[in-house]
Amino acid sequence: MPNAIKGIMAIAVLFFAVIVAYGLVKSAPTPDQFTRAETTTSIRVLEVNRERVRLEVSSQGSVMPYKESELTPEVNGRVSWMSPNLLPGGYFTKDEVLLRIDNSDYRSKVARSRAGLSRSLAEEELARFELGRMEELVKKKLTSQSSLETVLRNHRIAEAVLQDSRIALEQAARDLQRTEIRAPYDGLVRSEKVDLGQYVSRGMVIASIYAAQYAEVRLPLADKQLAYLDLPLGHRGELVAEVAPEVLLFADYGGKHYEWIGKLVRTEAEIDSKTRMVTAVVRVNNNNNVDQPDLPIGLFVNARIKGRWAEGVVTIPRAALRNQSKVLVVDKDNRLHYRNVEILRFENDNVIVSDGLESGDVVNISPLQTILEGMRVKPMLQSGNS
Repeated sequence: MPNAIKGIMAIAVLFFAVIVAYGLVKSAPTPDQFTRAETTTSIRVLEVNRERVRLEVSSQGSVMPYKESELTPEVNGRVSWMSPNLLPGGYFTKDEVLLRIDNSDYRSKVARSRAGLSRSLAEEELARFELGRMEELVKKKLTSQSSLETVLRNHRIAEAVLQDSRIALEQAARDLQRTEIRAPYDGLVRSEKVDLGQYVSRGMVIASIYAAQYAEVRLPLADKQLAYLDLPLGHRGELVAEVAPEVLLFADYGGKHYEWIGKLVRTEAEIDSKTRMVTAVVRVNNNNNVDQPDLPIGLFVNARIKGRWAEGVVTIPRAALRNQSKVLVVDKDNRLHYRNVEILRFENDNVIVSDGLESGDVVNISPLQTILEGMRVKPMLQSGNS
């Protein structure tokens, strides 16, 4: 009996406690409700415009001579005089005498040839007079026809001997002239292999020279780069000046920066089987780059080739590109959205977009760690592609 009473009392206490707790909960004041404000992120943005852009192709190469020759004598003899410019690095002008060969024997040969010509002239004159006299005798029937034929043959032999004497004199005069070796153009000496008093033979290489006015640079180009140059397909020979793209060559040498302007004059016919590259040849006229020194042979230079025009494209910094084909665009409500774009090409630190952006679009160029589609941002407009 006492145990039953204790159980009823425990149940009553629990029931009372539940009622008290319920009353406390119902009578508690209701807390104020508030909505958390949406945070905004400050970003740098760029307003883009569709425009006409000149594409460029970059490459590198070494400077080579436009014209390069090996000087060789056309006559034999001993070197009697050498120009002070006939040494490596020496500068010479067109038709300047670079070397003389002893011409004593060749002057004697010219004198003998002149004497031989005088003798041949006299013999031809006598044979011609004899032929005329014989023709008159034949008309008067005072001599036989066979005698006339003999005189005629002698006259023809005299004429042939006269012609041979004239040719011999011309040859002797040419050989005498060839004892002076002259420069074929304005240029520089690359190397010389002769000295004063040395005996030289016909065809012996005595010096290597190259032209100074022009220089050429061979630039390797990938087939994708050729698509930006708008070169005539299958063109043979050199490009005409109106079609040849302009090329900027530049290099740092001796602590200074130099630039030269040239023209892409041709592409070599063969494709390198190992690199699959095409070689373009750029020619520089040193006379047209008056504010710069002559382009040194052997210098390694960088090149920027002016390519075709691209219409209606947008140029943005590489920092604006996401996942290789997307950008973040800010709408009128300052909310951020992904947009797919079509890349025409990468150019230095910029990306040229051919489709996906319109003039007036605002593109994010700030690096963001966390990006949510439609997130609110605070755009700060930049003045350029930076």
